[in-house]
Amino acid sequence: MSYFSRFSRPARAVALLAFALPAGAVLAQRKPVAKRSALSPAMAPITRAVSAGISGERAFRTVDYVQRYFRLPGNRGFDLAIDTVASLLRVAGYVDEATASPTARLVYRVESRPMRDLAWTPEGASITIVSQAAPLQSWPKNLNMIAINSVSTAPEGVTAAVVDVGAGAEADFAAVDVKGKIVLAEGNARSIFVRAMQKGAAGVLAAQKLPEYNQQSKNITSIQFTGIARDTLTPGWMLFVSRASRDALKSALTRGPVSVHVVVKTLLESRPERTLVAEIRGASVPSERFMYSAHVQEPGANDNATGVGTLAEMARVAAQLVKAGTANPKRTVTFLWGDEIRSTDRFIKEDSVRRTGVKWGMSLDMVGENTAKTGGTFLIEKMPDPSAVWVRGEDKHSEWGGRPLAEKDIRPHWFNDFVRQRCLDRAAQTGWVVKANPFEGGSDHTPFLNAQIPAVLLWHFTDQHYHTDLDRIDMVSAASLGNVGSCALTTGLLLADGSRPVVLAALEELTRAAEKELATQKALGRETLSRGGKVETERHIIDAWRDFYLGAVDRIPDIAVGPIEIGVALSASKERVRKAALYGF
Repeated sequence: MSYFSRFSRPARAVALLAFALPAGAVLAQRKPVAKRSALSPAMAPITRAVSAGISGERAFRTVDYVQRYFRLPGNRGFDLAIDTVASLLRVAGYVDEATASPTARLVYRVESRPMRDLAWTPEGASITIVSQAAPLQSWPKNLNMIAINSVSTAPEGVTAAVVDVGAGAEADFAAVDVKGKIVLAEGNARSIFVRAMQKGAAGVLAAQKLPEYNQQSKNITSIQFTGIARDTLTPGWMLFVSRASRDALKSALTRGPVSVHVVVKTLLESRPERTLVAEIRGASVPSERFMYSAHVQEPGANDNATGVGTLAEMARVAAQLVKAGTANPKRTVTFLWGDEIRSTDRFIKEDSVRRTGVKWGMSLDMVGENTAKTGGTFLIEKMPDPSAVWVRGEDKHSEWGGRPLAEKDIRPHWFNDFVRQRCLDRAAQTGWVVKANPFEGGSDHTPFLNAQIPAVLLWHFTDQHYHTDLDRIDMVSAASLGNVGSCALTTGLLLADGSRPVVLAALEELTRAAEKELATQKALGRETLSRGGKVETERHIIDAWRDFYLGAVDRIPDIAVGPIEIGVALSASKERVRKAALYGF
């Protein structure tokens, strides 16, 4: 029986998710409760209601189900995730948009589009050294071992001699006969595969060199997911071998000829690409919206089953609060599950009227880490502010990688600080560690920013298991899921509310954040000057931060639903910012 057929119906998923937490559910990241924060009266009701309603344990159960499947657009695992979340939405009270009444507040739809390419689903694989009983590697234990786009072997598998071609360059292949044999190589997997197939190899075993942050010398069974080009003329298969498996094969080859038995089972099917969209329709301005995105594809638990499960839990709690009358968002709140970047980009671009109503966006990607096991910390990746130009102090790029931006790329706005304060409010209750990093890109926040829509990414890094098959459920923390879900949903519901008290509270928060940031930049400036830095450079950096926050203050009225007169408050805030920006050197 295939791995997928054991869990073939969304109803099974809902039943599974109703069970208690499975063994190994990680709650250990809860820290001593910090001193209760002084919430703004305007923010307190929604903040407390969301915090009380969000269940990291519920989100964990969804994550646990989704992470069992290798998910790519259109494939069976991807669709099971979509169907599972749709089932959870129905239980929460969302109704199919196609049959919903015009007055329904809670609606969802599943969009379906034809795919140009066939959907690829892995079903099984194993590598066994002939004469040894136990497989060297097997799927799904090594979930990433089948190169994406590989075809199947014959049902009974293939047995052939192994030929080591080293780095797999053309000269390496020229030195050996690989026809009918299984190639072992350690170079560029895509080019090695093409050479091997052209020379008549039975298949390829490819060893990987992983990035430093994956700590491959310690995580010797890690395999990153990646793929090969789809070849309709000479299709073949490639399996990735871990460092441990590579060493075992090379050791065996030093003692004489080695043959292996390989089985690969995959499906290539004509299937549509699906996107799930749920909405809480706004009570007074439904054409305006706060939008969340969580991508379904990628086979990991943290990346990104955690985004899928957290967003499903957020949608459940939001519906519960609306039905109870605790929240009544005036704007629409949109939840989207789909293909990373592409689905969000389509939502924005396919309807110009809809695009003008998207006021803010948020990407949930790798949001459930047990940082004691994965490393790193929770991060808010900010939309471009001066820290993306002058990277210093606590504003550091992650190991994922970033580069300084040009000054012209700075986008004055209050959204970074608004989101961070929501997370700090949660941290004050739980002891959660909240940090931020300058803009780097690479997830669902980028389509929003490309469309000039304010957006941030909530994520974790560094993660030693990033993109590897060690990114499983035991690396996920229910506490982290609850923390991220709480601050993310609070952000959206407050901005969808858009009341005058929320606007004024946001203005005061922003002003305090500006004063704090400017004090930090002046301290960094003095430190730089003590090491021989230039006064004009340090003053320019402070001026840039001042102008950033003055521009952010001007955008505060965007929060309001309808016209609002707060000119006096805005002027007072700007005066405080200017005063905080006086150099002192």
